[in-house]
Amino acid sequence: MTTPTPAADVTAPAEPAVPAVPAHLREAVDAAKERVAALHAELPRWELVVWTAGNVSERVRDTTRPDGSGDLLVIKPSGVAYDDITPEAMVVCDLDAALVEGDRSPSSDTAAHAYVYRHLPEVGGVVHTHSTYATAWAARGEPVPCVLTMMADEFGGDIPVGPFALIGDDSIGRGIVETLRDSRSPAVLMRNHGPFTIGTDARAAVKAAVMCEEVARTVHVSRQLGEPTRIAQDDVDSLYARYQHVYGQQPAPGPR
Repeated sequence: MTTPTPAADVTAPAEPAVPAVPAHLREAVDAAKERVAALHAELPRWELVVWTAGNVSERVRDTTRPDGSGDLLVIKPSGVAYDDITPEAMVVCDLDAALVEGDRSPSSDTAAHAYVYRHLPEVGGVVHTHSTYATAWAARGEPVPCVLTMMADEFGGDIPVGPFALIGDDSIGRGIVETLRDSRSPAVLMRNHGPFTIGTDARAAVKAAVMCEEVARTVHVSRQLGEPTRIAQDDVDSLYARYQHVYGQQPAPGPR
C-alpha cells in the first residue's frame, strides 16, 4: 500500500512585527501628535499648500539615549486631506524612516525628514510646503537675496538654494543638510521643488515656512519696481543677533 504524501505546508509567513512606541515615550509621542496635527492646519491657513501637498514633522527625543538613536518622529500620512488630519491620523517613524506606529503609509518625504534629524541633532521640527513665491524662486534656482530687515532677522542672510533631488528616498534630506549645515538660514529652496524649513521644534519650522513665503513674495514684488538694494553684511549680522537674542519677551531678572 502506498503511503500518502503529506500535504505541503502552505501557511503564509508571518508579517514582521512593527516595533511599538516605547512606554517611556508614550506621553511625549501623544503630545507631539496633538501639536503636529494642529500645526498642519497652519499651512493652508497661510496659503502655503494646496490639496494634500506639504508636511510637518516633529522629533520626539528619547532622553534615555543621548546619542539620539532612540528618537522618533511624528509626521502626517501620505495623501491625506488637511481636513482629515487629526492626532489619531498621525504616524510615528524611527529616524531610519521605518514605521513604528500608525495604520497608514507615512508622507513620501519621511526619509528626507529622518535624514535631517539624524544629521542635524539640534533640529526638532521640519516643514515642507509648495508655497507659490518661494517655489517660484526654487524653480529659477535662485537664492532670495537679503534685502529686507525681516530677512536679516529671521534668516541671517540670503535664503539658499539646495540641489535638485528626486522624491522618495533620503536624497532631499541630504541636500537640505548639505545646504543648511553651515548656514544661519532655517529655510532652503530645493531646486525645482520648493522650500523646506527647520526649527528647534515643529512650531519654529512652521514659522520659518510662513516667513520664507512672505519674504519671497515681497522681494519678487520689489523686483518689479527695480533691483532691490542689499543690506550690508555688518548690518545683517547686527540685525540677526538682536532678533535672535534680544527681540521679544526676555526672562525677567531675578529678585534683587
